[in-house]
Formats: sequence, structure tokens, C-alpha cells
Amino acid sequence: MTARLQDSQPVFSAARSVTDSVSALVGNTPLLRLPRLSELTGCEILAKAEFMNPGGSVKDRTALGIISDAEQAGLLKPGMTIVEGTAGNTGIGLAMIGRSRGYSTLIVMNETQSKEKVDLLRAYGAEVRRVTVAPYTDPGNYNHVARRLAESLPSGFWANQFDNLANRRAHYLTTGPEIWNQTEGSVTDFVSGLGTGGTIAGVSQALKERNPKVRVTLADPYGASMWSHFKYGNLDHDEGDSITEGIGQARITQNTAGALVDDCYRFADSVIIEMLYHLRNVEGLCLGSSSAINVCGAVRTALKYGPGQTIVTILCDGGARYLSKLFNPEWLTAQNLVVRGLSDEELIREISRVE
Repeated sequence: MTARLQDSQPVFSAARSVTDSVSALVGNTPLLRLPRLSELTGCEILAKAEFMNPGGSVKDRTALGIISDAEQAGLLKPGMTIVEGTAGNTGIGLAMIGRSRGYSTLIVMNETQSKEKVDLLRAYGAEVRRVTVAPYTDPGNYNHVARRLAESLPSGFWANQFDNLANRRAHYLTTGPEIWNQTEGSVTDFVSGLGTGGTIAGVSQALKERNPKVRVTLADPYGASMWSHFKYGNLDHDEGDSITEGIGQARITQNTAGALVDDCYRFADSVIIEMLYHLRNVEGLCLGSSSAINVCGAVRTALKYGPGQTIVTILCDGGARYLSKLFNPEWLTAQNLVVRGLSDEELIREISRVE
């Protein structure tokens, strides 16, 4: 079933050679085949190159969807301030698109997020406020701080990416149909991590409408609860912690509630780091940790279902946002992480043991 745009839904421009808006550059990203991993698994492992969006991440789609939806609803008008709590990438997208449409941006981030994201946000002219990490149940949680700040401003708009369904709808209308068209309907599996839930929910709905047999797999880090939710129907299993940014959730957001997930795996940081450096060393891709965990999930899915599958995942953002962390040996050592330099075959064997 083909998604149909309604008047109240955001319209995303098709790619063209000349455009007068940065918004028109969002989406229509290419699918990149990962040759070595495809060869090792006997599957087509394809990755959506979301780092090629103008703001550098998959969250540009979320930002465009939220802004367009709010404009059409009359909630957002030029001169207003967009306020959001974010791990960084959604804030960058909001700042970029917002600046082009006459909005200022106020971003609230945990102090643990990378310096590079903060610097980029400020380069876009956003005001950044950093807060101490706190659970969602704590009033000091960055999402609650953002909401209160928006309410305190005479012309503030809280983007609310976690529970604003314009997030999910953006992926339902663009990312999912793009994957279907780019694979000519041959996609058998979609694999993604989960932060707000918008990507995996929107894409899963779009793909399963077109073919209910498409399998959707969640790749979750330790310290998050979504693996527990989809595997056991509870949020009880959230052991450990993770270095990943932008994914890993401890509650069922409104966007997550629409996710159609068939399977799930949980990956330790040690495996994620090995994949991150495999992608750099073998595929020539310098990426973030959320991209690496997604590819781990794609490989685990290939190993489960065997050769012949067409598996699509998301390369969420580039590694330039994590130079001071993921590609800094001193920082890795401080996190008790070592790049072991596993061979391709050793990496595949390690992933095969993940449950």
C-alpha cells in the first residue's frame, strides 16, 4: 500500500539539481552495499547513508517533520524559539532548518554528549544548555528541562521529539518508502536501534504495509530497556551501560508505541567498537556508534536467517561528531575499551553469539 500525503502532513521535496531551501536536501539518501559483510554472510547488507543529509544525520528527517507539522498546525511561526532536549543530532537538524525558516533554537543536552555536537550546534547559532544526566523520572531530566524552558518563553515551541508523532510520520512518509523503492521491494529485513522510536516505528509501518513478511529487528545497547520490552514484555532488564549516544531508551515513548518489531538483540560496547573500526578499516566509513550497532544487528539478522536475505539498516551519522571520544585512544582506555583488531571472521563469530 502506498503512503498518501494528507494536507496536514509535511511535504518533503524530491531531490533536484537546483533548490532554494536546505529543507529540500533532506532525505533521498543512497543505499550503500557493505561488500565484505555481504560476502561473509551471503546476504545483501545495505545501509541507508543518512550521514549525507545536510545536517549530517538521520535526525534531519525528524527535525523537518516536526517543524513542517507545527507550521501547518499554526503552532510555529517566524520569530519563535524552538526548544528541544536532545543527544545532539535532532538539535542540529532543528537549528539548521529552523535558522533557514526564521526561528531561533534553544537546545538542552546532557553533559555527557560529545563536544563536537555542542560546537556544531553553536556554529548553527543555537543556544546550548548542558545539564547533569538524570533519569526520566527526575525533574532534572533534560527532556523535562526543555519542556519547562519552552513553557517559560513567551514564544517558545517545544519540539518534543520523543512523543511528537510528526517524528514517526516523517519516517513513514520518507525513509520507509525510499527503502522499498531502492530495493525494488526485495527488502526482507530492516534493522535499527531505538532512541525516540521514530525511525524504527515509521519505517516498520511503511514496509509492513507493503509486505507484511518484512522482518524488523531492534539492535539495543546495554543499559537500555527496549530489548527487554520487545523480548519479554517488560522494562526490567536494563543491566549495564553503554557509550552509545542517541539510542537506548528506558520508557515507551509515543513514537515507540507504534513500532512493529519482530526480533531484538542486545550488543555490548566491546562488539560495537569492533564493528565501528571494521567499518572504518574495511569499508572506509568513519561513523558514529549508533551506525555500528545497527550494522551489528544487520549481521546478526543475516546469521539467523541465512544467505539470500536483503537486509537494510541505517548509518545514522558520521564519526566527525565523536572524534574526542570514539576515535580517541585515551578516551577509549578511560572507558575500559580496547580495539582488539578482530579479523572479519572473528568479528562475525563474536556477533553470532549475541542473543
